[in-house]
Amino acid sequence: MSVLAVGLSHRTAPVGLLERVSVSGDALVKLLHDVQHDPCVAEAMVVSTCNRVEVYVTVDRFHAAVTSISELLGVHSGVPVDELIPHLYVHYEERAVEHLFSVVCGLDSMVVGEQQILGQVRQALKLAQRQGTVGATLNDLVQQALRVGKRAHHDTGIDKHGASLVTAGLALAGELPGRRALVIGAGSMSSLAAATLSRAGVTDIVVANRTYERGARLAATVGGRAVAFAAVPEEVAAADIVITCTGAGRHIVTPDMLGKPVFLLDLALPHDIDPAVRGVPGVTLVDLETIQESGIGSREGDAVPTVRRLVAEELRAYLDAERAARVTPTVVALRSKAAGVVESELGRLLMRVPDLDERARDEVAMTVQRVVDKLLHEPTVRVKQLATCPGGDHYAEALRELFNLDPKMPEAVREVEL
Repeated sequence: MSVLAVGLSHRTAPVGLLERVSVSGDALVKLLHDVQHDPCVAEAMVVSTCNRVEVYVTVDRFHAAVTSISELLGVHSGVPVDELIPHLYVHYEERAVEHLFSVVCGLDSMVVGEQQILGQVRQALKLAQRQGTVGATLNDLVQQALRVGKRAHHDTGIDKHGASLVTAGLALAGELPGRRALVIGAGSMSSLAAATLSRAGVTDIVVANRTYERGARLAATVGGRAVAFAAVPEEVAAADIVITCTGAGRHIVTPDMLGKPVFLLDLALPHDIDPAVRGVPGVTLVDLETIQESGIGSREGDAVPTVRRLVAEELRAYLDAERAARVTPTVVALRSKAAGVVESELGRLLMRVPDLDERARDEVAMTVQRVVDKLLHEPTVRVKQLATCPGGDHYAEALRELFNLDPKMPEAVREVEL
């Protein structure tokens, strides 16, 4: 099975298209299962954020899998596949691993170096684990990718300035201290928004969330206050800054709620704020498309080249380990066959020389085993080493042919005449 990634992001598609393709909640679970149930697919995980939708799978047929996943993305989004395909990217095997490592490090984000993607990929893996759509291959790969991402953020300082979609959006808001802010939602992005506002000197922070208790917990962390979700219209009318990222799938803030100058930051896909608010005098609306066009988040810091080298280093290490692991069943099968030969020959010897005492039998058995172990040591070590080189699979294949091995069932190796 090989790893395949199919997706689209802010780099390949306009925000409007991303809005139509993005999935969450039950729709995300349905897409996940539909992908995993495809005959070409063994394992599946879907990463869906405000600036990317990516499907990671293990497959045994490349072209059929790409076609199937593309069609499923079209079906679930309602976007005709012919319209979708020009914006899709496809990464396979080594390139798929490299892409995932780059994503979790923040190199592929709308705001370069942002940390939120780490949590988003972690949540995507947890969902796939709960739904039973990932196995050993994807689980191990994503766990390693998360370790690479944490190392990049910890060791390189790529996020030392706290870059995020929130900070990029608020950079367009002007002076923040002394202004009244409303945060709609209490998820991870809303929590980041509240914390960012607090650090910037905003002391009057209101949090509105469908679950009041969750909103109250977030408000308490920044010395703010919580309100019921039904109070959103009146709080919007009183706010100087409104930040929203609920993913509700409908417009929460509409033009009729606005009657004075206000800065609106919409980080949701689909949008939480009706784009028509731009027609209201004194209203400034910043959304993902605005951030992308501003270029604020795409500015690469000094740490980016270091992170790219780290990704290349971790990619080589992962591929070497993965190639070495591929030959393990062959090595196990070889040693299993050798053990069977030793057992068979010792049994034959004891039948021919039944009068051997126990001590002599043990000495003979240990001697034969040592001979076999010494003969197998060099080839098994070398085949693991050679497996990390280009074409390394051929060495394991040669062992299987020479010794007539079945690596899928090492405990039941094919019998041969001895």
